[in-house]
Amino acid sequence: MKKQRGMVLFFALIVLIIMTVIGVALAVNSGQSLRMAGAGAERIEAMSWAQGAQDKAIDVNRGATLANLSAEITEDNTALSSQSKIAPLTLGDVNCQRTPRASGANLISCKRAEVTTTATFGRKGLGQVIVVSGIEQEVLSGSGS
Repeated sequence: MKKQRGMVLFFALIVLIIMTVIGVALAVNSGQSLRMAGAGAERIEAMSWAQGAQDKAIDVNRGATLANLSAEITEDNTALSSQSKIAPLTLGDVNCQRTPRASGANLISCKRAEVTTTATFGRKGLGQVIVVSGIEQEVLSGSGS
């Protein structure tokens, strides 16, 4: 019996060391999982920022500004950490996609533009989300033929 007392202590220490290593590995793994979940949440938040900034850029420049758009417009939105660019498409006046039969005399045509919004996120602003949309602005063509 006296020989076995040391063995029980030895095996207890081995089991304790193994459980400590497993505990440390689980703690490190959960820390990495939290960081990845946080990065995913930041990406979703940046997408919302980009969409909000894009909506604001379109709203601010609607109407006559979009109808007469001839050069690229850049809107910086520091509150949403984003930048929007509205660029005219080089097609000129074309038939509107939404209402092709609304103008029998070809009085109404459309100007098309592309809106690109970039939002930065993450540590040191290294993450980037880009949202691109196309818009149409109805205009009177005045041709009447």
